[in-house]
Amino acid sequence: MERILITGAAGQLGSELTQALVDIYGGDNVIATDINGAAAHKFDYCQFIPLNVLDNDQMVKIIKEEKVTQIYHLAAILSATSEKNPLFAWKLNMDSLLSILEIAKEYKLNKIYWPSSIAVFGPSTPMKNTPQDCVMDPNTVYGISKQAGERWCEYYFQKYNVDVRSLRYPGLIGYKSLPGGGTTDYAVDIFHKAIEGEHFECFLREDSYLPMMYMPDAIKATIDLMHAPAEKIKVRSSYNLGGISFSPKEIYESIKKHHADFEISYKPDFRQNIADTWPDSIDDSAARNDWGWEHSYGLEDMTKDILANLPTYLVNFK
Repeated sequence: MERILITGAAGQLGSELTQALVDIYGGDNVIATDINGAAAHKFDYCQFIPLNVLDNDQMVKIIKEEKVTQIYHLAAILSATSEKNPLFAWKLNMDSLLSILEIAKEYKLNKIYWPSSIAVFGPSTPMKNTPQDCVMDPNTVYGISKQAGERWCEYYFQKYNVDVRSLRYPGLIGYKSLPGGGTTDYAVDIFHKAIEGEHFECFLREDSYLPMMYMPDAIKATIDLMHAPAEKIKVRSSYNLGGISFSPKEIYESIKKHHADFEISYKPDFRQNIADTWPDSIDDSAARNDWGWEHSYGLEDMTKDILANLPTYLVNFK
């Protein structure tokens, strides 16, 4: 039986991916970790261990004691937050990945999952239907760390046969966690403001198109990739992953169909400069051809589902 370790389990992606992995492998075989020890109450369905991913000795100790066979390394500092403390963001994002790749090599772990991002692209990247292989010139520390991480992942696969797999996530939208410091997080916060009857001030222009994805699709893609036979994984840097693309104005109009009094204004800040270097849409044909990826949710389906479920979640969360 596989033994799964998840870093950054209390984050936006980790909160939902951990539950999905428990559904597959059972709570006894999934170990959630996070630097925030107070998040333990979220994981009453599996084991939880506080962990700073920069503490390599503690990481090794957990892996040996728990007989870990797979790691989902989700801990990271996201795009907007990284710009406020670039040197620490680089240290955390890169040192933790390299430590895990070394551990996987030394202890012969079965698989590693590490998420990349559309942040690897930059101002010289084709903006529409961004191809799998193209110019990548990121100009944020988050994007630079993700691009470097992709190269290290491919290196460890080619040189040491570490089975590391990765997806370039677009902006992820879910209702089971709060915004976490990403440039696309407006598309999470906007639903909270609508449900709470508050005015929403968007930090991007109304016409800023970005690739997005509803969390259930992201979870499905991650698990499908990790369950695919190794011979089907042709890309060992990171796969483009596409879902839906929309602007702040379009998601606002989608929500307003259900909340007629909801109002929005626009006040672009430094995150607009980040968004301007990212693609409008993604060509994910490599993922579709290699291991059968396809998304399920469009903008309207996602909006209806979030508005139906978020009020109950907020009551329980508070």
